[in-house]
Amino acid sequence: MFLDFFTALRAATIPVTLREYLTLLGALEADLAEKKVEDFYYLARTCLVKDERNLDKFDRVFATVFQGLKTLGPAIEKATIPEEWLRRLAERYLTEEEKRQVEAMGWDKLFETLRQRLAEQKERHQGGSKWIGTAGTSPYGAYGYNPEGIRIGQDGNRNFRAVKVWDKREFRDLDDTVELGTRNIKLALRRLRRFARTGAAEVLDLDDTIRATAHKGYLDVRLVPDRHNAVKVLLFLDVGGSMDWHVEKAQELFSAARSEFKHFEHFYFHNCPYEQLWKENRRRFEETIPTLDVIRTFPSDYRAVFVGDASMSPYEIAMPGGSVEHWNEEAGEVWLQRLFTQFPKSVWLNPLPEERWGYTRSITMVRQLIGDRMFPLTLDGLDRAMRALMR
Repeated sequence: MFLDFFTALRAATIPVTLREYLTLLGALEADLAEKKVEDFYYLARTCLVKDERNLDKFDRVFATVFQGLKTLGPAIEKATIPEEWLRRLAERYLTEEEKRQVEAMGWDKLFETLRQRLAEQKERHQGGSKWIGTAGTSPYGAYGYNPEGIRIGQDGNRNFRAVKVWDKREFRDLDDTVELGTRNIKLALRRLRRFARTGAAEVLDLDDTIRATAHKGYLDVRLVPDRHNAVKVLLFLDVGGSMDWHVEKAQELFSAARSEFKHFEHFYFHNCPYEQLWKENRRRFEETIPTLDVIRTFPSDYRAVFVGDASMSPYEIAMPGGSVEHWNEEAGEVWLQRLFTQFPKSVWLNPLPEERWGYTRSITMVRQLIGDRMFPLTLDGLDRAMRALMR
């Protein structure tokens, strides 16, 4: 149960380490939680969560993993496993010495013997060394071991020793609609590059140094500023609500963009940008940034990338007061138009599959406002978006 809890936390992108997990187990062994679920909750949160930004995710994982649990007694009591079960489990695996004693037949003999077995065998076999079967040392079958065998009826690799696989295996085309991962996102973002030399002259210009030295007759070291990607990017991220299902995708894009661009700023909004944006979600009601300040501060040569599913009530876009969280004096479309006008090189990345966009009115409205420059957050979509930004 605790191992499932640990892996669920990691799957929810909470940065939990093995050391912290062992600290929790040590605390439980010392009975610090006294077998009470409420005490265990606070103990686990103290041991495993180091940043308050992860508290909400921790609560969701805890509620899912320990749903219905009233006491920790059954979870931490030592299980009594019959010795016979353990003995039979151990018998399914061979030691390294036993593996070395199993000889390979060789290619020709392997197939010749297989033809003989197919002609002679009339029933299922298990655990042997001759017939086509399971869990043995025969070169034919599944879930056993042989240094050179033909795999028949096994769902995947175990020892990576099969010379043939006698099963129908279905393979799928590579899917260009899956999330990219941070590394591949970086590769896609590199289409958005325009290098320029900026900053202090601190990089050796070898060609110019050789040319100047030859001309003057003594060593004349020439330096130039380092080359950086001169493209400037603003990233606007929709958070909360339906975007909770796409947090991992947004995080990977955010991480990749921060490392790729020297001139980079990000802002958060919910559903639709209005008169206020913010930089920290946990302080979004106390520390906001007027959207007009963003428009006035950043020049129009910035590329703007909006990330959101654009799934909301159409009123949030079309009507004053349409925001679900506050009374907005001006409609969301007014603020979108202002942003798109100030940053004409803008794109919108939508984590929803492209074929579903037509079923949501608000997505159609946003697409029209941005001049149909909405792209799916996929390998192909990100590539198309970067091409659009470079035009």
